[in-house]
Amino acid sequence: MQKIRAVESLAWLPSPLSISIWWNGGSILGLLLGVQIITGLFLSMHYTADMVNTFNSVIHITRDAPAGWLFRSIHANGASFFFMFMYLHIGRGLYYQSYISQPHTWMVGVTILLVSMATAFLGYVLPWGQMSFWGATVITNLLSAIPYWGPSIVEWVWGGFSVGQSTLNRFFSLHFILPFLIGALSALHLLFLHEKGSTNPLGEHNHSSKIPFHPYFTWKDMVGFLVLIGLLTVVVLFYPTSMGDPENFTTANPMVTPTHIQPEWYFLFAYAILRSIPSKLGGVIALAMSVIVLYFLPLAAGKAAVPASFTPPYQLVYWIFILIFILLTWLGACPIEEPYLTLAGPCTVLYFFLLGLLVAIPAAWKSLIR
Repeated sequence: MQKIRAVESLAWLPSPLSISIWWNGGSILGLLLGVQIITGLFLSMHYTADMVNTFNSVIHITRDAPAGWLFRSIHANGASFFFMFMYLHIGRGLYYQSYISQPHTWMVGVTILLVSMATAFLGYVLPWGQMSFWGATVITNLLSAIPYWGPSIVEWVWGGFSVGQSTLNRFFSLHFILPFLIGALSALHLLFLHEKGSTNPLGEHNHSSKIPFHPYFTWKDMVGFLVLIGLLTVVVLFYPTSMGDPENFTTANPMVTPTHIQPEWYFLFAYAILRSIPSKLGGVIALAMSVIVLYFLPLAAGKAAVPASFTPPYQLVYWIFILIFILLTWLGACPIEEPYLTLAGPCTVLYFFLLGLLVAIPAAWKSLIR
């Protein structure tokens, strides 16, 4: 009986009449998370976490397991789609200042982003290709920048003196478990969201301009699902390797370093920030802060949001910030040479400076129009 009431309360949840298609991101991310968990479960049945046979087990999944190529392609490309829609979801929240009106929802959302990044990194190592191995070596070695305890922490993460069998075992275990943690955090995210209700482009919370979630927004979500399924189908069937690295089609070789080591595209903005700072410790701190800084937005912002539609300076700064984010992503994929290194430094400074401006402008604009 309680379950029926919970479903009814969800279906009849008062939702703002003015929310646009940008509010589809949450439901799409929920669908993608379910797809990733289901496909990952089937892939784990054929995967072997053994340094000798791991790469061959991935080949076996692709060539011999029934529909293995399909499940692997959906899982690999689904991760890219998950981050694509997550960045769109965060961008929408940043534009409409959801971190002011719903600070708890925002905080949990940032935690979901961090756990998703960890899960994606662990999963990238599992195929045990060249880029998987060297990506794991480079990224985990960043922990050595921590004063005094750094080298010991790296050895603890590796389970030895280099990336090896112990590393692969623990990465596989964590990659399998963390999606369920993401699911639990998503439920908490929804709980906080329903406590205050969704934001809207106008920034008002008057219940008189709200309508039931079902059937109006369930149908809108269905349209979003169909668009997502269509896009994912095109990529999986016609461009299955377009979002991967060619180096990963070669088995891991500790004796041969790839010419250009880089993570997946959704980490490139942070990787560019890391490379832009000469100091190793400074680069690691900047890398971590590029995401952790999102936690501080609700703390630094004012008490009331100002609709971005009525704040031209906010819109200008926001779109410049998005441009800088895209530019950093491109720079992260470029070789470590000039002029890319010179460009990364100013872009890193602008990334943090513009985020600070986005927090400061609403309060300043509100006092100005008064």
